[in-house]
Amino acid sequence: MTAQLSISGKPIADDAPVFITAEIGINHNGNLDLAKELIDVAVAARCDAVKFQKRTPEKCVPRSQWNVRRETPWGTLTYMEYRYRLEFDAAAYREIDRYCKQREIIWFASCWDEQAADFLTEFSVPCFKVPSACLTNDSLLRYVRLLGRPVILSTGMSTLAEVRHAVSVLGADKLILLQCTAAYPTEPEELNLRVIPSYRKLFGCPVGYSGHETTLSTTVAAVALGARYVERHITKSRDLWGSDQAASLEPEDLGRLVRDIRIVEQALGDGNKRVYDSELDAMRRLRGNSTADTRWKKRSV
Repeated sequence: MTAQLSISGKPIADDAPVFITAEIGINHNGNLDLAKELIDVAVAARCDAVKFQKRTPEKCVPRSQWNVRRETPWGTLTYMEYRYRLEFDAAAYREIDRYCKQREIIWFASCWDEQAADFLTEFSVPCFKVPSACLTNDSLLRYVRLLGRPVILSTGMSTLAEVRHAVSVLGADKLILLQCTAAYPTEPEELNLRVIPSYRKLFGCPVGYSGHETTLSTTVAAVALGARYVERHITKSRDLWGSDQAASLEPEDLGRLVRDIRIVEQALGDGNKRVYDSELDAMRRLRGNSTADTRWKKRSV
């Protein structure tokens, strides 16, 4: 890996702990109290950050969908009315900012358009996330690059040619590139985790993983394959209303995931074969070599 960068002072690198983000996204359903509860869940699990999503509905929703009516927990609404029910305003984000500082956790958000990026800039977020849906939006990519902060790019629903082009627009010096499959939830056979080492070889930037599966082991496997950043959606309950709830982790599972990632980080080691002190007694017993400790203790191959 040739490029290294950090988020709020936490390095994204092979010799640093995996950066773990709890994606609240829109699972707060427009409820600030629920958003705070989800922040608490992430803090309890020892995540590094929480992430939200910020859109300007007029820019992100096709005009043909504006007046389409749909059933919601708030009654029958047009799609635009529904989108605005899910969008926190500046006052809400000021409270999120205050609360995250109080709980000592980093926060940032996916920006779906340039206006949303400007909105987030006012809160001095440490980085920008560009969602898979916006990977082909060159205008947005160029805009966030000019803002000069690290950019996290998900690559779901994208061909390798499209990913190459997006990286060329963003540049690799402040980029974290995420393997992602944009199905909610994703079946294991469609996760394609071996893309992670492929990205590492191809792009020379930190590589991570954004998962939408319901399992934990597959995300842990992503870390074993070289992911230095991990992102999973979280929820208080998968039974809550919302399009992302089924692909989200409930509090207990989030805690297990963070625990298992930290264990696997330790287990991966540094790649240098050695004999550990804990093996010396077995060496003496099984090989009958009384000089095992002096011959092997300092030896590594």
